[in-house]
Amino acid sequence: MKITSVDLKISAVRRSQYPTDNKPEFLMVGRSNVGKSSFINTIINRKNFARTSATPGKTQTINFYLVNDKFYLVDAPGYGYASLNKAKTKKFGLMMEDYLTSRTNLKQVFMLIDFRHKPTSDDIMMYNYLKYYKLPVTIIATKVDKIGVTMQQKQRKMILDELDLVVGDEFVLFSNVTKLGKEDITKKIERIL
Repeated sequence: MKITSVDLKISAVRRSQYPTDNKPEFLMVGRSNVGKSSFINTIINRKNFARTSATPGKTQTINFYLVNDKFYLVDAPGYGYASLNKAKTKKFGLMMEDYLTSRTNLKQVFMLIDFRHKPTSDDIMMYNYLKYYKLPVTIIATKVDKIGVTMQQKQRKMILDELDLVVGDEFVLFSNVTKLGKEDITKKIERIL
């Protein structure tokens, strides 16, 4: 897939702010600091388009990136960050639920998890939440380059055992450093489009 244009169209906190052009949407969810911005930048071939932050929990809006004037990469706020108070956590939950239940043009969810660690209870809860809404999910295991090749199979098995993937959901190893998995994702987007 050749990326010719990317534009941050909208940063939304409620349904009335979502794009109304009905283009296909690909949602990215994951814990704070899992590498969503780096994932987006790798997919769209830009260095710092989606801003990465040293402070977890920085993204508080749903960001709609229009790619090639054809589809949206949708970046959701990271979940599971300890310093978010209860009110903000509840607001995040309601914002996500509203998005997930109202978007008929949502084609795929890319759920990012950190390959170096066992999925957290928040990861498992998010995956089950997405499956509750019967959404197609691709698990993106980020930061694969930080794990030695000999350990990768063990790590992969542990993650798959924890998440208990539904038949049809895919698991992709990804690294924004080596670009491992990038082609798998762009081909998947092309197939869906």
